[in-house]
Amino acid sequence: MNKVLVANRGEIACRVMRTLKKLGITSVAIYSEADKDALHVKMADESYYVGLSPSSESYLQQDKIIEICRTHQVDGVHPGYGFLSENSTFALKLQDNNIKLIGPSAYSMDIMGDKLSAKDAVKGFGIPMVPGTDYAISDIEKAQTIADGVGYPVLVKASAGGGGKGMKLVNFPEEFADQMQLAINEATSSFGNGAVFIEKFVTNPRHIEIQILADSYGNTVYLFERECSIQRRHQKVIEEAPSAILTPELRKAMGEAAVKVAIAAKYEGAGTVEFLVDADHKFYFLEMNTRLQVEHPVTEMITGLDLVEEQIKIARGEKLSFTQDDLKINGHAIELRVYAEDPYDNFVPSINTLYKYRLPKGDGIRVDNGYEEGAQIPIYYDPMLAKLTVHGPTRKAAIEKMMYAIQQYEIEGIASTLDFGTFVMKHPDFVSGNFDTNFVKKNWHQEGIQSMVKDDAMIAAWLAKHLLSESDLKVRPVTY
Repeated sequence: MNKVLVANRGEIACRVMRTLKKLGITSVAIYSEADKDALHVKMADESYYVGLSPSSESYLQQDKIIEICRTHQVDGVHPGYGFLSENSTFALKLQDNNIKLIGPSAYSMDIMGDKLSAKDAVKGFGIPMVPGTDYAISDIEKAQTIADGVGYPVLVKASAGGGGKGMKLVNFPEEFADQMQLAINEATSSFGNGAVFIEKFVTNPRHIEIQILADSYGNTVYLFERECSIQRRHQKVIEEAPSAILTPELRKAMGEAAVKVAIAAKYEGAGTVEFLVDADHKFYFLEMNTRLQVEHPVTEMITGLDLVEEQIKIARGEKLSFTQDDLKINGHAIELRVYAEDPYDNFVPSINTLYKYRLPKGDGIRVDNGYEEGAQIPIYYDPMLAKLTVHGPTRKAAIEKMMYAIQQYEIEGIASTLDFGTFVMKHPDFVSGNFDTNFVKKNWHQEGIQSMVKDDAMIAAWLAKHLLSESDLKVRPVTY
């Protein structure tokens, strides 16, 4: 594999290219009109225009991407995450053109890309499942009877869903019919698939996932867990490894269950099996993500592995060079997703120019970055700027290092999630490890902010901003 096209943009494209350069593989970037001056384009050995700014006219243009591969003798494609990373049609098209996808097969994507087929694939392996249906249901009256039997609260979930879309929480029987219809409508508009199913809502859950690697020779290992419970709008903002609550016994049980899921999907490559863990430390299979995860750096920092390098080796037909017994947890790592979002205004995107952008440096500090000072944040894509990851010998040391790194990270021109990261690192629930997926809903409010963030100037700026009229807010740039 001599030349690899990265079918993505931003920080993940830059991150993949770093490994390609390390391995001596020629890197190829694609870019939209909005990204013609982007950092990932400058990093690549070769770069090619793929279309207009909207992703539907650029990064999702499968045939254009394949034509670039054919024209420029590309051997492999790394899809990163998002865009085409879990698109089985794209995987098959690459296969038909003798271009290697650095990822799993189309079969594995299809099996695990639909929550119902995933449940069906793994149910014979003795993996714990959340009570509910393992089949699609459209009859609202019948579904309500099932929900009544499961017990409220319940979740109505889109089979093809993700990112919280097509998912509705129902607390009382009288709400069920309306919420199910809303879930069906949202699933249809978002995914073109209105199939939904019913699950018991696990109260106060932890969201814990297991990283796996599988080669084409039947070897599958788990690279321990990532704690992903600090979320907004059902999407992760802060992740860490290992989890503060897993015992060695529970870690082993969840890891072995994740391996079984991978075997059920005939999986090859890097993948992630997600679980919910309840207050009694019982775990339930949630789904499998058939790609590299945003939060993979925390796993790399506690294992010493380069997951992109491992993906490439597996795609080249190499065997894993280690066994489960070779893998050990080294210290503790925490990641903060640095989004161009205003956490003081319900995490809405903050689109403007990066007038000042300086990255933190130091031992145990890693920034997977996709932007430069002076860059304009495009409105067309996910607003992630970078991933700030730190590593320390203990969880306490990692928390302290994260606070230091946030202080050194300088951003002006946009709002970002840096202050939110400081808030979380200082919060006693996070410090103690006593938190769940409701952390933001419970704690991210005015009183909590004022009690936890000691920077009076920052608080004053926030209060001043929220006293401005709506028309003022539209014309005044906000910096934190």
